[in-house]
Amino acid sequence: RMEVARTYQERMLADSLTNVRERYARELAHQEQLGAERDRRNLFLFSSMGVLVVAGGLYGRLRHMRRSREAISRERDRSDELLHNILPHEVAAELKEKGHAEARHFEQVTILFTDFKGFTQASELLSPQELVEELNICFKAFDKIIAARGIEKIKTIGDAYMCAGGLPDPTACSPADVVHAALEMQAFMAARKALRDAHGKPAFEMRVGIHTGPVVAGIVGVTKFQYDIWGDTVNTASRMESSGAVGRVNISGATHALIEHDAAFVFDPRG
Repeated sequence: RMEVARTYQERMLADSLTNVRERYARELAHQEQLGAERDRRNLFLFSSMGVLVVAGGLYGRLRHMRRSREAISRERDRSDELLHNILPHEVAAELKEKGHAEARHFEQVTILFTDFKGFTQASELLSPQELVEELNICFKAFDKIIAARGIEKIKTIGDAYMCAGGLPDPTACSPADVVHAALEMQAFMAARKALRDAHGKPAFEMRVGIHTGPVVAGIVGVTKFQYDIWGDTVNTASRMESSGAVGRVNISGATHALIEHDAAFVFDPRG
């Protein structure tokens, strides 16, 4: 009995030890599995954080680059707009492409000059600010009138306004368009004078001269350059203005020959 009892106890002890080893092995395997899963989870978490950090950096860089491109684009548009306010589009494009613009000969250009009568006397009745403001109102109206008819503004000198039709694109407008623009300018000046007279303020009256002929056009100088035209046609147009009548449009024989059959105009020969 004692032997049987001892054998039974030994077997029970052996079974217990086996069970303990198995449980320990299972617990160890479970802990190893948990550790591996934890490592994978931590690796995934850190990888995800790294990806997010990199993505955030790339997104910030992308936004910065996009804002920089937009800023550069806005500045380029402003520069182009400013350049186009100084030069015709074709000349500005040539200047940007080549760094210079070639002078060109145009066979038929219609030049318009304006000048205010008694400008010096009228300016004495106005403050400098009022004088500049009134000139600006008139010249802005002239700019709008000629832009609508495809006429190129050349420059203003004091109270004189100069523009030309038929350059740099000879097909942009006709001599008739320039004469129509001159009549519209005179109509604006008449309406402006009536308005200022009604308020007891001094007003300008204007002479306009037009001549058609060949010119050379281009850019001179390297600083504060501007698009300009030269030739006897320019001088003749200026003389047509100085010998014109206030409130009227004085055209040369050359211009008259090109528009004499246009029923929109009524001509008064002046000798």
